[in-house]
Amino acid sequence: MCPPGSSPVTVTRVNVASSVFLANIPSPDRGVWELGPIPIRAYALCIIAGIIVAIWWGERRWVTRGGTPGTVIDIAVFAVPFGLIGGRLYHVITDHHRYFGGDANPIDALKIWDGGLGIWGAIALGGVGAWIGCRAKKVPLPVFADAIAPGVVAAQAIGRLGNYFNQELYGASTDLPWGLEIYRRINEAGAEDNLNGVAVNHIPIDVVHPTFLYELLWNLGVVALVVWADRRFRLGHGRAFALYVAGYTAGRTWIELMRTDPATQVLGTRVNVWVSILVFVGGLAYLVLAKWRGPREDLAAIQGNVSPDAGTGEAVPEPEKPDEAEAPEDAAAGSEDEKTAEPPAKAESETTEEKADEKTAEETDESAEAASGRPDEKPDESADTPGESDEPGEKSADDTEKEPSSQSRPES
Repeated sequence: MCPPGSSPVTVTRVNVASSVFLANIPSPDRGVWELGPIPIRAYALCIIAGIIVAIWWGERRWVTRGGTPGTVIDIAVFAVPFGLIGGRLYHVITDHHRYFGGDANPIDALKIWDGGLGIWGAIALGGVGAWIGCRAKKVPLPVFADAIAPGVVAAQAIGRLGNYFNQELYGASTDLPWGLEIYRRINEAGAEDNLNGVAVNHIPIDVVHPTFLYELLWNLGVVALVVWADRRFRLGHGRAFALYVAGYTAGRTWIELMRTDPATQVLGTRVNVWVSILVFVGGLAYLVLAKWRGPREDLAAIQGNVSPDAGTGEAVPEPEKPDEAEAPEDAAAGSEDEKTAEPPAKAESETTEEKADEKTAEETDESAEAASGRPDEKPDESADTPGESDEPGEKSADDTEKEPSSQSRPES
């Protein structure tokens, strides 16, 4: 019975609110599903999804900055395999006790699908692959790194969900309302196996700090920071990638200190803590020093000498422009030829004017003769009769020519 003066409804309402508020995060029943003989692993799906997001986002940022479409995908062909190999190598080296010595099986080091990728090795060897791809595409590695920076840290956030399905990499016990419930999983052989087993029930054997969730949320915060800073300050020369590295390692340091899974120790501290500190210092130093390298690179200028062929996707040289220096000379030569060549119409006009001047001169002569009073001479009808003249006393020109001159004879 309820005490006098209490309200059953009120007590019930408080209990419901408390139970909802104090609800923990349940773990998945399993991390592997069988599709016939093919195992479908949640960890692998998360890694693949993260890679797809990183490439897609990096490609969009690359094109937005003026780069040639398809460049990020081409470079990822080198970077992704190198990154997976590097991540696995780092994990095997730092957790070698799991694969070498005692009852460990060295072949398990090749089973990447069982989890175990070190981000430091993935970034280091993935960077080598990216450098090879950038050399092949003739683009600077820092420019490529800036374009993919937020996509890479977003991929890491997605990859942390794989740890959730594998029920691994968690912290110490906690009574916080967001504590993660850990279930007992059993594989087909009847052995406890968090990676390949199935939960026997939903009764938690422990409630722990979900460090995978802490890192996931921290990574999303780094994504927002990189995107904001890149837009606000137009980061270039690898500074956006350096900001990602510094931001990620700052969070990884304190999250790594919360984890309770076995790890290699250096001076009593987990090796990944020391690596995070060193990488943080290096990323921060590069972020500051690279500022003096100048403004962000112009990708349109770097890749502007070629244009992608629409049919094949390959870069082809742009058509050469005509030599503008020769054009004025050709125009000037044509102008001189036009000046020296006399148009036919002009020549005909001058000929007509000459004829008109001659006719005017003839008419002027006739007018002058008329004004002097000399009548027009009639044609000489007797011009054929020798020795006759028009007026008496005058000799004809023929007679004068026929008559020998007396002055020309010598006297005897």
